[in-house]
Amino acid sequence: MKPDWNTSPREVWERWQLAKLRDYLARRVLPFSKHYHGRFDARDIRSWADWHRVPLTSKRDLTNPRDFVLVPEAAKLRREPGMIFDALLHGKKAAQEHAEHEFRPILLTSTTGRSADPVPFLFTKHDLANLDLTGTRLMLAGASQRDWRHINLFPYAPHLGFWQAHHAGLGFGTFMLSTGGGKTLGTEGNIKLIDKIQPDVLIGMPTFIYHVLREALETGKRWPNLKRLVLGGEKAAEGLRARLRELAAALGSPEVHVMATYGFTEAKMAFPECVGESHESFGYHLSPDLGLIELIDPKTGQIVPDGHPGEIVFTPLDSRGTVVLRYRTGDIAEGGLHWEKCPNCGRTCPRLLGPISRVSEVKELHMDKLKGTLVNFNVLEHLLDDQRGIAAWQLELRKRHDDPLETDEVHLHLAPEPGITPTDLELAVTRRFHEATEITPNEMHFHTLAEMREHLGIGRLLKEEKIADHRPKVAPAVAMSA
Repeated sequence: MKPDWNTSPREVWERWQLAKLRDYLARRVLPFSKHYHGRFDARDIRSWADWHRVPLTSKRDLTNPRDFVLVPEAAKLRREPGMIFDALLHGKKAAQEHAEHEFRPILLTSTTGRSADPVPFLFTKHDLANLDLTGTRLMLAGASQRDWRHINLFPYAPHLGFWQAHHAGLGFGTFMLSTGGGKTLGTEGNIKLIDKIQPDVLIGMPTFIYHVLREALETGKRWPNLKRLVLGGEKAAEGLRARLRELAAALGSPEVHVMATYGFTEAKMAFPECVGESHESFGYHLSPDLGLIELIDPKTGQIVPDGHPGEIVFTPLDSRGTVVLRYRTGDIAEGGLHWEKCPNCGRTCPRLLGPISRVSEVKELHMDKLKGTLVNFNVLEHLLDDQRGIAAWQLELRKRHDDPLETDEVHLHLAPEPGITPTDLELAVTRRFHEATEITPNEMHFHTLAEMREHLGIGRLLKEEKIADHRPKVAPAVAMSA
């Protein structure tokens, strides 16, 4: 029997997960995945120590995504006990329909492709049922109600955020209107629709929700029904969350709660944050029946102890379509993995505590001719999101004189909050950079909020471009023949 998401203790989950993993590998992944077939034997996975010796998968392994799709052989599938029982009980046609429900891909999502080429991930009907379940859990963690009105502001795209929000409405059985975000209706169109519907919940990218709320306030709108702002697709520092709450209060909703979700394309699901009355985050509630989360040291690949920061590694336990095992996400959970009962809601499912940062956001900048400086842009993002007086920002990386062989430069583009002068903001930001980092921006450029929306690509890009790397690349050397 599957453990209960709300109440089952760790030892019950871990026994169940190991048995489920062995069965899933033996019956679904190793026989039907071209990439993993023959790489190891599920019967050798007798303990978690055995599992931790299975090689990790990373994005660079996904050069041929088709190799990761579960494609069953008809002969093997017909010998499956479940399929035999289905055929005997309901007939061969029903058994065939069951197989198609489980294995035929019907939906494609994709990674966003910022640091590499986009990678498609396929869903079957079986996966969409799981997306209904994780969507329902998102609603439950946020204490939503079925009679509430929800608006999904994620762009229409093969993007997990949009589809998870859509299936949250389907799974929970509530009103969910998808607007397509800024790329479809523009900010003004979204504001008009929200003004007409007067929703209880807005779901979308943090930066886009922020700009929608700010423009709504500037145009005199009143949205007194808002109770939740649900964020996904980007990190959301506490400073940004506080400004979202302030904007909602100014629009007539002083009791709004801001909750984030953590998801990634490769998991084919998102995990809801548990937020208390004091607006404190108690972590992201995982779905241990659908996926296995491990935290590793990003340098050694070894498992880290509970409560310690580590890179998030994911393995599905019930996926079809595209499947990756022990997948390195490149995301660091700074607060670690926790199994004790949630102090806020009392659920016993495991939790990831943030903030969650990207390994790839630590970049080497050549700020002088002699050496490189490692700069953690996760820290800079939180610094800028938390800085009072900033309405919008973008960090731009350039080369001096646009020469690929010259030193790197950091340019900071800012839109001040109303009543804040550029001089005051420049002093405050310079001071914060000195306190928190080894660098300061080479130049600060001040813009109107409308100009910053264009810089960030709001309504134009799937994800706002908060860190823009405009450094020209050095052309590869060409060998010259004599």
